[in-house]
Amino acid sequence: MAAGEAVTIQIRGQEFRIRTDGESEALQRVAGYLNETMSLVERQTGTVDSLDLALLSALNLARELVDLREGRIGNTASGAAPGIDPDRIENLIELAESALEARPAPA
Repeated sequence: MAAGEAVTIQIRGQEFRIRTDGESEALQRVAGYLNETMSLVERQTGTVDSLDLALLSALNLARELVDLREGRIGNTASGAAPGIDPDRIENLIELAESALEARPAPA
């Protein structure tokens, strides 16, 4: 792939054109992983608001990244991203929901 070439990905049925210096297949896998995470969060929480769903998913993915960087979880043998621990996601969801409930209402 040429540097800076635009790749079309879909997230939650919406198309995005993303410029990447990497492989388009890798970007497609990332988008797929994000879709899976958002679907899981939606099922677990019943959240339908797109912004809330995106924030909860970002929180889950950021926690997973921090755990990977700090060596608390490792990659699977296939090199795929590790699965999500249901207990951990439940705790994170509760934390994020309480933060969302405490935020001021938009004007």
